[in-house]
Amino acid sequence: MRRIIIKVYGLVQGVFFRYTTRKVARKLGLLGIVKNMPDGSVYIEAEGTEENLSELLKFAKRGPKYAEVTNIEYEYTDPQHKYKGFDYAF
Repeated sequence: MRRIIIKVYGLVQGVFFRYTTRKVARKLGLLGIVKNMPDGSVYIEAEGTEENLSELLKFAKRGPKYAEVTNIEYEYTDPQHKYKGFDYAF
């Protein structure tokens, strides 16, 4: 188990980024959250296998159909085991 924190910048709010991220993460069996940030970015925190986290990262780099990702920051850390599923955070 690993944990990844991803910050996605660009046109990433109002384009179903959170919805699609949740759908992808659940399909991959990941635990965590996704939320819109006040600066217009999207924050993703997920835990799971390194392989599945890598797939989530690939998705985040391109986003859903209408997103325009201009920059992405991410880091792998040790899991905190604080999530029961994958959902939105506010």
